Amino acid sequence: MMTAGLKTIISLSFILAIGFLLVILSCALFKEYLPLLVVATYVLAPIPNWICGRCADPDDFVESSGNVVVDFGKFCTGFLVVMGIALPAVLAHSDLIRIPAMIMSIAGGLLIYGTIISFTMFFQEEQEF
Repeated sequence: MMTAGLKTIISLSFILAIGFLLVILSCALFKEYLPLLVVATYVLAPIPNWICGRCADPDDFVESSGNVVVDFGKFCTGFLVVMGIALPAVLAHSDLIRIPAMIMSIAGGLLIYGTIISFTMFFQEEQEF
């Protein structure tokens, strides 16, 4: 399968830094610091999926034993990702932030979340029975 080398770590770290830079610039350039809430939503987004994946307790004989818990974790993660996109749009619609700050915040947040997902995909350990 895919192996994570040094080039993968460096490139993903560079993309993560660009995402954080976009979110910080969206706050600093326009002197409105509400877009920093996007960072919190994207950092917290993978946590429900991780917790519910650990709590599912899969069984070899019954395959549907933990599907509800895993689905709930995916729902919470999806909610936080959509909130990370919708929050700057709502803030821009209510004139609390400007449109360029909204665009930079959404783009930076998507880069941050995409990098987090890529890190977990590259460093996922295979489970042996």
